[in-house]
Amino acid sequence: MSTYGIIAFVVGRFLPGIIILAPTMLGIIYGNWAAARFVENSGSAMGVGSWSVTGLFTVGTIILAVLIGLPAGTAEITGADGKPLAGSIAELKTVSIGGHDQVMMIRGSNIDNPVLLYLAGGPGGTDLGAMRKADTGLEDNFVVVTWDQRGTGKSYSALDPAETLTLARMVADTLEVTNYLRDRFEEEKIYLVGNSWGTILGTLAVKERPELFHAYIGAGQMVSPKETDIMFYEDTLELAESTGRNGLDSRLEKNGTPPYENILSYEPAISYEHQWNSNPARDPSTELPSNLFVSENSFMDKINGMRGFFDVFSILYPRIQEVDFRNDVLRLEVPVYIVMGKYEARGRETPAREWFGLLEAPTKELIEFDNSGHRPHFEEPAKFSSIMSRVADETYRSS
Repeated sequence: MSTYGIIAFVVGRFLPGIIILAPTMLGIIYGNWAAARFVENSGSAMGVGSWSVTGLFTVGTIILAVLIGLPAGTAEITGADGKPLAGSIAELKTVSIGGHDQVMMIRGSNIDNPVLLYLAGGPGGTDLGAMRKADTGLEDNFVVVTWDQRGTGKSYSALDPAETLTLARMVADTLEVTNYLRDRFEEEKIYLVGNSWGTILGTLAVKERPELFHAYIGAGQMVSPKETDIMFYEDTLELAESTGRNGLDSRLEKNGTPPYENILSYEPAISYEHQWNSNPARDPSTELPSNLFVSENSFMDKINGMRGFFDVFSILYPRIQEVDFRNDVLRLEVPVYIVMGKYEARGRETPAREWFGLLEAPTKELIEFDNSGHRPHFEEPAKFSSIMSRVADETYRSS
């Protein structure tokens, strides 16, 4: 009965159950009516009240069917005259990656611009809507590819079999997406931008195949999920004790410090960040669930966006607890840019600064945004776009 548990039940079981049961029940009702009407001694016909309820139920089911059937799409990129811009690209593309159909949004004002692959956070997050809502301006200078990773958002159907959803498989998928984009757009290298969980994927992909990338850009860089969670636990415990929240205090003490075997034990430890870590720049409209409400997501995509988050997180998060780049990744063979918000939580900031100090790379730069937290690329999008333009000037032409 935790908050996460209730949401997971509603989006993972209740709403899908309604979608299955509504037409089934309607069929049963009309079947009974037909039997009463046309088969002797099969039952009594429905009265006016029953017909009224059935009529409303029928209308509701038709509306539900229409909502489910409405297609998703992404708007064309237009010029000053309101017409589609020549040479632009705007599409939702389904590609077989790792043997599973996965979806990416590809948008850019000029198909000949360098390619930027964006890796969303989570595990289990989708940022198609955030890319559309934040008005990043990246499409002016890049072909921006926002990938719904396996099991997330529009790629929810690729979730199973869960036993193959591993960190190694996700890194392999990242490299497969990269090679698809290189081949399609005839680019030797692309730019890789990650946020949160996406920085784990991005860092490991660059470590494995550096020759595929112009540069790596980590926004809200993760280094050690285990240490981050322990620091979050400590900060939440301090919040509970200082505000007299005995219930929260008791739950934290009962669970002990992370990591946990029971995935729901993470809720009290990590879900109170915005109460003990004030971030005036935070924009909830670019976060789940608000960022699901864009034309790029169909009715089912909106539901799958939430249940995909819970499902993928519960599968993958326990499998990344031993990641620690301070031990595992001490050199990257590409230029590295770490973008960090002033209001980033210490559980992420401290390990990220330590790793950056240890990291060797051809060039590296830590860039601080004064009005951002964990998602600086969405909280200060114009500044991030300017940084990316500079990164392209420094790396694209030289390579």
